[in-house]
Amino acid sequence: MKKIVIGLLVVIVGLFLGYKYLYHAHRDIANEKAAYTVSVNALLKEFMTDETKANAKYLDQSISVKGKITSVDLVNKTIVIDEKVFVIVTKNTDVKTNAEVTVQGRLIGYDSLLEEIKMDQAQIK
Repeated sequence: MKKIVIGLLVVIVGLFLGYKYLYHAHRDIANEKAAYTVSVNALLKEFMTDETKANAKYLDQSISVKGKITSVDLVNKTIVIDEKVFVIVTKNTDVKTNAEVTVQGRLIGYDSLLEEIKMDQAQIK
């Protein structure tokens, strides 16, 4: 009888831990402190110099990027900064082309073919 109770407790604890691991709360990138604050040119230079090292440093990190808006698509909630950083914003914002901005979001990758950095879950600060 004791073995059955201990076995059930182990199974219940295991199921609870598994549930907590699989269904944890989502990150709130906008409220996280940025791991790095960098200009578009400095960020692009790091990726062009050593993409593997830059990926290890920035990928899936909350970063702040400073630059000038070169394109705005309000329908798809996207902006492009300095023609090199493609950003998906979380909210429609009233921004204009050529405005200097700081955007905080999650870096999701670098496209070496287009030499473009991609960010999502971003907000204009």
